[in-house]
Amino acid sequence: MTFKDLGLSSPLLKAIREQGYETPTPIQEKAIPIILQKKDVLAGAQTGTGKTAGFTLPLLELLSRAKHKTQQHKVKALVLTPTRELASQVEESVRLYGKHLPYKSAVIFGGVKINPQIAALRKGVDIVVATPGRLLDHIAQKTINLQSVDFLILDEADRMLDMGFVNDIKKVVAILPKERQTLLFSATYSEAIKKLSNQFLKSPTLIEVARANTSSEIVKQAVYHVDKTRKRELLTHLIQEGKWQQVLVFTRTKHGANRLSGQLEKDGITAVAIHGNKSQNARTKALADFKKGVVRVLVATDIAARGIDIDQLPHVVNFELPNVSEDYVHRIGRTGRAGNMGEAISLVCVDEDEFLVNIEKLIKKDIPKVWLKGFKPDPSIKAEPINMGGNRGARNKPRGRGRR
Repeated sequence: MTFKDLGLSSPLLKAIREQGYETPTPIQEKAIPIILQKKDVLAGAQTGTGKTAGFTLPLLELLSRAKHKTQQHKVKALVLTPTRELASQVEESVRLYGKHLPYKSAVIFGGVKINPQIAALRKGVDIVVATPGRLLDHIAQKTINLQSVDFLILDEADRMLDMGFVNDIKKVVAILPKERQTLLFSATYSEAIKKLSNQFLKSPTLIEVARANTSSEIVKQAVYHVDKTRKRELLTHLIQEGKWQQVLVFTRTKHGANRLSGQLEKDGITAVAIHGNKSQNARTKALADFKKGVVRVLVATDIAARGIDIDQLPHVVNFELPNVSEDYVHRIGRTGRAGNMGEAISLVCVDEDEFLVNIEKLIKKDIPKVWLKGFKPDPSIKAEPINMGGNRGARNKPRGRGRR
């Protein structure tokens, strides 16, 4: 199966080739033909499977086919996302895949000045990617007109529900034209998502490429049992001895992220924190420096779990387990993306045993338990000892560019 077989036109195929992709992923192979039939879609797929291109490509294709509607730059497609980072990355995908088409796009989110966004909207745009809160600000100020919207995409809908955006989403949907095509993409598939789809979608086609709430099979997972007071020491040891050059570390709190990044810096490991209290400019710079390799470690709270898209990110570390089990799936989904192998390590102390049990129930599998020589925890804990020299994934070999 090729992208051409999916019914995409020459301008899109050219853009896809320029991005280095050759064959569609399972979610793209299943979703694109159905979307091109102008059907509503409820899609459940693990993170890192190419969901963004799965709706961006057919959206651009349908816009190009409706030439009678493209004489003016009016908002014809609206994409809602839960975080600023994800909004930016989706809009970037729209621009990359649509570079040979005449459509204009804009990204709208809070944490930055609204006036440049207003100026962009006044010039006319065809596709808007937005977070719900800032979009409602524009609606209230009458700086955006959504009466020409033909396509609504709810991206990472489960995360938007987790973050309490359901009422904001309902307010936005209430002012959209009733005759439209609606697509709902979600990393997990819960009863709340089913309920949301029943409200907003018309006889949707259900697409699933993995069991609900499963962790990716190409992500190697391990639990390192360690005393709480020695977590930072173990993390530093793993990074230094394993020669890890790019590591995404998750903490439960903003203060914890700041503290840990500072401690890693003192250990001689370049690190930066990213969380909701950081300004948008600081968050953008931190993510850019991490992608470029300027810093080895990005310490993040769950606000970043859905907004970081790096094809070959080799390591994710849960410095603290999330108390919401679904967030574990989202976190480790930052590695093992676009067909690449990845490693997800959780540093677990005795206080987090209940969180671990709930996570394993959710993903329906036991995560291998290990402990590293020199960091032996409570001897009653059942875990296999390992040596750093033979550590799983400690020295990841460079891999070729993945396929989306």
